[in-house]
Amino acid sequence: MQEIELTKVLIGGVSQNQAYFESDMAELAELVKANNMTVVGDIRQNLERSVAATYFGSGKLDEIRQLAAENEAHTLVVNDELSPSQIRNLERDLKMNLLDRTGLILAIFANRAKSREAKMQVQIARLQYELPRLRVGEQANMMQQGGGPGFANRGSGETKLEMNQRTIKNKISQLRHELKTMEVAEQTKRAQRERAAIPTVALVGYTNAGKSTTMNGLLRHFDAATTKTVFERDMLFATLDTSVREITLPDNKKFLLSDTVGFINKLPTQLVKAFRSTLAEAAGADLLVQVIDFSDPNYQEMIKVTEKTLHAMGIADIPMIYAYNKADRQANTAFPLQTGEHDLVYSANDQASLELLTQMITKELFADLTKVTFLIPFADGKWVDYLNERASVLAQDYTANGTQLTVEVTPEDRQRLAKYLVEV
Repeated sequence: MQEIELTKVLIGGVSQNQAYFESDMAELAELVKANNMTVVGDIRQNLERSVAATYFGSGKLDEIRQLAAENEAHTLVVNDELSPSQIRNLERDLKMNLLDRTGLILAIFANRAKSREAKMQVQIARLQYELPRLRVGEQANMMQQGGGPGFANRGSGETKLEMNQRTIKNKISQLRHELKTMEVAEQTKRAQRERAAIPTVALVGYTNAGKSTTMNGLLRHFDAATTKTVFERDMLFATLDTSVREITLPDNKKFLLSDTVGFINKLPTQLVKAFRSTLAEAAGADLLVQVIDFSDPNYQEMIKVTEKTLHAMGIADIPMIYAYNKADRQANTAFPLQTGEHDLVYSANDQASLELLTQMITKELFADLTKVTFLIPFADGKWVDYLNERASVLAQDYTANGTQLTVEVTPEDRQRLAKYLVEV
């Protein structure tokens, strides 16, 4: 496969009785845009199943050739993951570069990954995807997205192919080993946060639903001068790295908020596995906020995709708020509006919406807090600092016997400081 240089592309798909075929095709066009390419033609074929050898039928291939010639397109992007033989046959018959949906998503991830961990995870996923697509005589340089015909002959070429496969398998093994070392460091950080007993909230959801906008909105809502905002843009997969920020509420309650990678229909299985560690923040969260693009007519399907992906990653049995975002783009929709104990219609750009979302989060996170009064001797002043740092201090007075504090504390802190409890 050769590296794609021209940006003019055709997109195509076979319906195969897929319930959301039209929305998937529209999404494919957005993915192409996110990969800095331009759609100049759209090919669709209504078949119960794709053709085993060439995905499209022979008549549709003629149509693709004509449309490609008229629009000077040299690349065809297909809505499904193709087999290695389908890619070879299509490239041979159409004389075009072929990129399937999985390869396109992997290319976007490779371009967007910023942290070392994300880059390594994407590299593993791409190597796993390319391994069965290696061709005889092809060099094992898997840093490129390929495209170009190959020839399958026996003899020395087969030995070269086997050597390339072994090289890639060794590279995958090496990357996995390095990732494990990094995961240990991240687990240590998470363990430190757990010991600090600061509850955690993870924003999850479909790509471009508004998770990063929601996170930045909450950060600015409580600190207008903050410089700790995360990258946000109206495009698919703007965020690939998990970002964690601490939010301090006016009453001194604190929680950690994490922004995670977005999901998409037909997310490559290689990426589901590769990003399991990235989503560890979500797996260990006390609360999930599923951000949903309420302005998208297919938002119900996006909820299903998100929950299916979370389940595939073993993320379950965590309380969840369903946050229906972009209500400002929906005509005649009132917001902010809490429509159930865990359901909110809101806009991430609206201050009243962010305030109501915060109230729902704090109610869920701090439901077990109790209001108590401690009298702490001056000699044990470290516990005063501890409570001021970790608890919601409602009142603090100095008496002849020590510092008296009225606070909201967790059951664990109430027990830890039980000897200082006083009746009021």
